[in-house]
Amino acid sequence: MTKIRKLYFFDKKNTEEMISYLNNGDTYTNHIMFNPFAPLHHLVPLRFKYLPESYVLKDKKDVKGLITIAPSKCPLKQMEIQKLLFEENCYEDAGELVQFVVSKYKAKGCASIIVRIDDYLPELIKLFISKCGFSQISYEKLWRIEINKSVNISDKNDNYSGFDKKMFRSFRNSDAPVVANLYNERLLPHFRPLLGKEAKDFKDVFFKGLSYYNEYKYVYINKKTKNILAYISIKTADNQNYIIDIVKSSWEDFDINMLIEFAKYKILKRSKNAKIFIKSKKYTQNGEKYEQEFLDNKFECIQNQVVLTNSSAKIIRDPEQAKRFTVLNQFYGGIGVTNKVNVR
Repeated sequence: MTKIRKLYFFDKKNTEEMISYLNNGDTYTNHIMFNPFAPLHHLVPLRFKYLPESYVLKDKKDVKGLITIAPSKCPLKQMEIQKLLFEENCYEDAGELVQFVVSKYKAKGCASIIVRIDDYLPELIKLFISKCGFSQISYEKLWRIEINKSVNISDKNDNYSGFDKKMFRSFRNSDAPVVANLYNERLLPHFRPLLGKEAKDFKDVFFKGLSYYNEYKYVYINKKTKNILAYISIKTADNQNYIIDIVKSSWEDFDINMLIEFAKYKILKRSKNAKIFIKSKKYTQNGEKYEQEFLDNKFECIQNQVVLTNSSAKIIRDPEQAKRFTVLNQFYGGIGVTNKVNVR
């Protein structure tokens, strides 16, 4: 008989074999699964959670599967399934784990649970949609950036071409409302209820030092007005692989490559042998444009993920019959296909 329960430290030996094939297995084991604060963190109310939580599916003494779910800066609004491990082709076990965490955290008050799945796993995507109540939203891609090893970057050598250092500064919590507006403005309109963020999502939390990843944040500003034109986030879980995420204003025209060069500069000052990646998001207004620029720059796409969500808001793309009406003696009418959001 199978049973789902919290992951405990004495499960480490069994689960290490399950995740031995992961590239960052040690990081995942030590910092996510067996964080010393994890036992106490399960007792924290949902609104104050800041660490991932893991559960195992066991059949007597055998571990059949494992799932890890992590809170956003606003846990009551959104959480993310980060890891799902199960024996090959045992999709019933996977579905049981997913349904468990969905029901558990929805009951605690979480409004939305999001998951990103590689597009080469169609059976797993089908499982989330058909059996677990998830809906497909869009796609995200991860691109590898080639590094010029001949460039010397150090604290003593700050002469690095490609950007003006005076137009960048470190992110402050007071910048969060402006950055949130930039992010929400960039989303395609029908995705805003599902993926929109609040200022709190960008602020540094009190327990930042206990997080399983490091994040370095910067803003690009207008020299004259001091207005924020772009936001740059650099995340790493192992101080070796760095992921760049850029939020760029849609009403100011400037080259995104300048922002990428600045991010590379900051990363390479920390680690000369770093591997650098950047995200592109299909659900943003400039998503396709950025993908084309990355291709032109010869970035390598190493991952294409489908974004799924279990939310109370669903996107409707069905044809809708438009009614005939008259406004100020002007006659309108017809049938059109609309994209709208139905919030239940």
